[in-house]
Amino acid sequence: QVQLVESGGGLVQAGDSLRLSCAVSGRTFGGYVMGWFRQAPGKEREFVAAIFWTGGATFYADSVKGRFTISRDNAKNTVYLQMNSLKPEDTGLYFCASGRDSNLPTPGGYNPWGLGAPVAVSS
Repeated sequence: QVQLVESGGGLVQAGDSLRLSCAVSGRTFGGYVMGWFRQAPGKEREFVAAIFWTGGATFYADSVKGRFTISRDNAKNTVYLQMNSLKPEDTGLYFCASGRDSNLPTPGGYNPWGLGAPVAVSS
């Protein structure tokens, strides 16, 4: 079975940086893209960034563009999310997920999902 495990979350101050990791294990079929999503309490899950395993093309939500960088290490089956200049509105549970390239920002196009890494940014 495929497992996704996030790590690297934590509590930081505004302006600080964090690097999230997503380790992928097990057999994956049709997983062309890896995505990062986040969800704040009382809000819907939203797209953050995505990257193609082959070629490494990247895509970002406007809210994080210029501050976050998604990358991957194919040999290690690991995807990263470097988060710089963090803001309080970045607070939430961050999930990595495997998906196809049909609709990158849509959570429904991804499966499976990790359990999430908490990120809290204080003012």
